[in-house]
Amino acid sequence: MFEKLKNRKRDKRRKLQQTARKLVAHTNPRSFVVEQFRILRTNINFSSPDADIRSIVVTSAAPEEGKSTAAANLAVVFAQEGKKVLLIDGDMRKPTTHHTFHMNNVTGLSNVLTRQARIEDAVRPTEVERLDLLTCGPIPPNPAELLASQQMNNMLESLKGMYDLVIFDAPPVLSVADGQILANKCEGTILVVNAGKTEKEQAAKAKEAIATSNSRIIGAVLNNFVPPKDSYYYQYYGTEK
Repeated sequence: MFEKLKNRKRDKRRKLQQTARKLVAHTNPRSFVVEQFRILRTNINFSSPDADIRSIVVTSAAPEEGKSTAAANLAVVFAQEGKKVLLIDGDMRKPTTHHTFHMNNVTGLSNVLTRQARIEDAVRPTEVERLDLLTCGPIPPNPAELLASQQMNNMLESLKGMYDLVIFDAPPVLSVADGQILANKCEGTILVVNAGKTEKEQAAKAKEAIATSNSRIIGAVLNNFVPPKDSYYYQYYGTEK
């Protein structure tokens, strides 16, 4: 009995630690990593001086490059800036945002796009002030068709009237068509590249695929890059915990 209780506590602590790592912008806002997300936020703001960017897609070339973590933390830093933000799990094949924010995935984007739920009923607040989440919902058999639908266009138009910024966590652009479809519907795309894992050829093909979708890359994230210890950034932020 004691051993079961001990294991339960350990599992709970491990989950909390994993969430803290994923949502570092919320749990450890003074860290070096979070400062890089703030720099990305600033670059995005400056990328369109004449008008605010209202919709962004975060994607990658291949799976497991950190695009979902990047999307979640980018949403957090924009909310911390004072914007009303909606993060949408647009990966209707391998959704993860409900795990990151410890929510169920009973109702979400797929329900809205198939008219089984209203946006107002599917969107939920997170523990981060001014940040709401629309999870994927039940995984549909036809994700690409739903994302390309007129209902998707209508939903996005409605959301722009409700939020300052809508951020999509999209599937990798080289794996399925979904990422390109979302990029086509949004004003800008963030490409996540995993240092030491993403091949140069893959990154180039991903960039080309985004350009083909008539979207524009407004920023890039080099994930899992460790700066040299003698670098300026390491010296300036390296002592923060």
